[in-house]
Formats: sequence, C-alpha cells, structure tokens
Amino acid sequence: MTLQYGLIGSAGRMGKEIVAVFNEAGHENVLSYDINGEQLQGVPDVIVDFSLPAAFAATVNYVNKYKVPLVIGTTGLSEEQFVVLKDLSTMVPVIQSYNFSIGVQMLLRCIETVKPHLKNWDVEITETHHRFKKDKPSGTALMMKNALGKEAPISSLRLGNIAGIHTITFASLGETLTIEHSATSRRTFAEGVLLSAEFTQGKGPGYYSFTDVIDAAI
Repeated sequence: MTLQYGLIGSAGRMGKEIVAVFNEAGHENVLSYDINGEQLQGVPDVIVDFSLPAAFAATVNYVNKYKVPLVIGTTGLSEEQFVVLKDLSTMVPVIQSYNFSIGVQMLLRCIETVKPHLKNWDVEITETHHRFKKDKPSGTALMMKNALGKEAPISSLRLGNIAGIHTITFASLGETLTIEHSATSRRTFAEGVLLSAEFTQGKGPGYYSFTDVIDAAI
C-alpha cells in the first residue's frame, strides 16, 4: 500500500523525521504546509499534523477539502480545538495522541498494572525535553497522570536537545519504584505516526488513539 500524504509542520524537527520515515516506506509527500507556505503536488490520502496550534485551522481546512483521515500529534490544543476534532471524527477517521511511541504505550500499561497495589504510596511524574519545546507539562506527562487516575505533581525540565524522558516514581516509607521511558531519537515517534497513517486506510469515521493502533497491530 502506497500512501500520498499531506504534512502540516513539514519544516519542524518532527516534520523532517516524518518525511524521512514515510519516504523509506515508499509513501509520497504530495502536500506540505509550514511557515514557508504551501507546496501541493497531488491529492493526499491522509493528513498528518505535527505543528503548532496556530496551524490548526489550516489542518481542518485540508481535511474538509479532501475528506481524508487525520493523524495529529500537535500539543497545546485548546478545548475548542478538541471539539472541532471530535466533529471531524464523525466524518473521517481522526487519530489524536500526544505521543506515538510504542514504548510509552507500554509505560502507560505498566502504570495501569501497578497503581491498584500502590494506593497509599507517594507518586510524582518528571518529564524532560529539548529546550525548544513550548508546552509544560508535556502531553505525555498528562497521559501518565490520566493513566494513574489521580492528581500527581509533574516536574518539567527543558534541556539541550533531549528527545524525551518520562519518569514516574512511587515511594513508601521503605522503598521506591521508578518506571522510566527514554526516547533516544525522534524517529521512534515518526515510526508510530507511520503505523497510524496506515491504520487509517479503510477505517470508518471515528476518534481513535495510538492505543487503538497498537492494539490492532498485536
């Protein structure tokens, strides 16, 4: 299966990684939109958005214009923008996630597994990213807190060119348990985006997560 894809945020760090991984898989970038404007070479089968909330309106316009699925990993979206995503999902498949790493999916499952046994333990979450990441805390840290099912302090560090480190630590008065995921390259996220874009083909309208993509691949 060869895809023609549109990419919003193609000039960004993740955008460049996505292009490299998709091209390796034999897919063709026929639509690019970034700070330099639009480049159009064909009709996309799917739209991928890894940009900023300011470009969200353009993304919605493309999805409505071509009536194709959307894979979106943009962080910092407002509640109103999420309402728009839910509306889009009644017409096309929409996959939304803050993190497209398979390892992070396993981290979330670990949290789900241990939390019933550590109800009275202290717990804190730490996330570290590159200095250019604008949102604090990260969307992945919020996913971890959601998996935990209760409030927990989140510490955010912005250092150098770190792709992403997420840690959750549980502690009693006599022991600690730490679960950590470290991304060594943005490529891991791009590979998850590729799985998601391929997952959308032939799918009916709906609001999907990367968890749905992983479950389908098992």
